[in-house]
Amino acid sequence: MNKTKLTTFFSRLYYALPVFLLMACDSNKQSKQVEESSPDHPNIVVIYMDDLGYGDMSAYGATEISTPNMDKLANEGVRFTNGYASSATCTPSRYALLTGMYPWRNKDAKILPGTAPLLIDTAQMTLPKMLKQHGYYTGIVGKWHLGLGNGNVDWNQKISPSPNEVGFDYSHILAATQDRVPTVYIENGHVVNLDPSDPVEVDYQKNFEGEPTGKDNPEMLTMKWHHGHHNSIVNGIPRIGFMKGGEAARWSDVDMADHFLGKAKAFVKGHKEEPFFLYYALQQPHVPRTPNPRFVGATGMGPRGDVIAEADWCIGEFLKTLEEEGILENTLIVFSSDNGPVLNDGYYDDAVEKLGNHKPAGPLRGGKYSLFEAGTRVPFAVYWKGKIVPQVSDALVCQVDLMSSLADLVGSDKQGPDSEALLDAFMGKSQQGRNELIIEATGRTAFRKGDWAMIPPNGGQAVIKSVNIEIGNDDEYQLYNLKEDIGQQQNLAQSKPEKLQEMVAAYEKVRGSDQGEAEQLELK
Repeated sequence: MNKTKLTTFFSRLYYALPVFLLMACDSNKQSKQVEESSPDHPNIVVIYMDDLGYGDMSAYGATEISTPNMDKLANEGVRFTNGYASSATCTPSRYALLTGMYPWRNKDAKILPGTAPLLIDTAQMTLPKMLKQHGYYTGIVGKWHLGLGNGNVDWNQKISPSPNEVGFDYSHILAATQDRVPTVYIENGHVVNLDPSDPVEVDYQKNFEGEPTGKDNPEMLTMKWHHGHHNSIVNGIPRIGFMKGGEAARWSDVDMADHFLGKAKAFVKGHKEEPFFLYYALQQPHVPRTPNPRFVGATGMGPRGDVIAEADWCIGEFLKTLEEEGILENTLIVFSSDNGPVLNDGYYDDAVEKLGNHKPAGPLRGGKYSLFEAGTRVPFAVYWKGKIVPQVSDALVCQVDLMSSLADLVGSDKQGPDSEALLDAFMGKSQQGRNELIIEATGRTAFRKGDWAMIPPNGGQAVIKSVNIEIGNDDEYQLYNLKEDIGQQQNLAQSKPEKLQEMVAAYEKVRGSDQGEAEQLELK
């Protein structure tokens, strides 16, 4: 290069350099702004228990049972004293959790048989759909109980729609509950280990010819039924509903907790390089309570206590996996239960006889199926290591609020119709929760507002005798000040007429005066 050209080159560089530097600085500034304005995208895990009561954890006051791993989530995160499921039974609570909608708005949101069609509309916005839109890989492992297909499912073909059509990239589930047929695992719409020469047949109305039942063949049972559970026998356990075939695909009850734990751990390991959402829905302590032999006798409270100990161990192993994979500090965990506790729920398993001094509902009245507090007020904790300051919160929150709250976390504008955005409360940055809440139990509803609870008049039995639970029915209005009377022993409806009128007006503004038709439970 000659002297003239060299001079020209440096001259141009002299004038261009500031422009390049300015562009670089501006680019860095814009990049930093984008980084600062981008929402957090931690992994999100919902650990959902089945029938775990408010008093079933030592973190919530239990003294007769130890739950160290559940307690870790509660004591090292935000432990809510006013955390609610939306319903006192399973299917409706799960519906609300995934849709952000009160279950009483959907007349079909009730305890479903294993043959029920999919309850969630595939066009409906759901929690996993919302998170998928923001880069999350989504999965469910465990209990589903929200219906499958469009009715008349052929269990020997791909089942659709399923969880995969309402937002889950991966699903490994049991269709309904452990006590209902079909007793097979379903992965991404396919029955696992199905032998085409031995097709699965399911019916909830009539038995298949020649198939034994718990009612007619008690000599085949390893677990005796108490009420309602006397149809097809699988692994010596009588179930609800009739099933034929699928021998190679049938699950092992005592290995179920290990099975789901293995799938949950594999999901984490397979997707740790991307943000993921996992709905880990354990089956315990729902009936039939079938602890692995490793946990038999672990508590001295019979199978119910033992499966709680087993579930606690599973949660500990799951947390250990998150830690070993180096992602525990980037994982937000929500822990709760779908409804309150029940002891005898269909089988003789010593749950009542070996209860001792344990109080599954803690200080609350009622239990599963009940409009009293123990039906829907459940253990509820949010844990995020290094991000959430350990604390106890009295904020009123509900599982239906997770939809809008997690939308805020990831920067989505998708809100559930009944879901309130309470991210600050869930993160422990505020003690302010929702102001009012409608809870549901088998088609009946009640109202919580501030420190007060109101139950409208409901006809019918006051106690379900088979499970020995007060369900909140009364011919008159019931009004309780929960701050002064958490056990709901003193009905103030007569002595506080103005407060009652205020509560009824607020309730009817949301719910309407027509409560609809209560679900008829098979609990006689």
